[in-house]
Amino acid sequence: MKFSEIANRLTGISTPFGGASWQPAEMEIGTARRVIAFLEDRRVLYEPSEMEVPSHCVHSVIEIRHRLSDELGKLDSGSELVASLRAMRTACRKFLERVGTDGREGIHHANGWGFHSWTFGSALGELRGTFGIHVAKIAAAFKLDVEDRLASILPANADADTGDDDRLFRNLHL
Repeated sequence: MKFSEIANRLTGISTPFGGASWQPAEMEIGTARRVIAFLEDRRVLYEPSEMEVPSHCVHSVIEIRHRLSDELGKLDSGSELVASLRAMRTACRKFLERVGTDGREGIHHANGWGFHSWTFGSALGELRGTFGIHVAKIAAAFKLDVEDRLASILPANADADTGDDDRLFRNLHL
């Protein structure tokens, strides 16, 4: 997805990135590029949840958390990029807590059907939602394109709603 399309989706999300006079530091630009490129290859963020193996998801989330921590250690603490990276890292930690593992033991809430699989699915959805918002903010701020697979978790464009669902519903009830 092109940067311009991502920027259009951010209607209603306040971000201090958008000012015409704001110029990101070279270090932040490099960090933003590395993080987006890394996340584009993390299928836990975009593959259909029924296609995911829970233990693989946990290991991937642990890798993401470690990468975000490494990148955070290279940046000054006051930037908006730091705030987004921290929010994504917190989402990783929350996901791991909800599925009942810290990476050293098996997953307590992911296998089978019922409550445990709902917990896993809910935690995965929340992780993806948080990442979608912050990937969009980073991409818009640093004018970065995002591969379509990762772009599938970005917030929807409210202006693009054509009412197709409403028309379909009305047609069903006629």
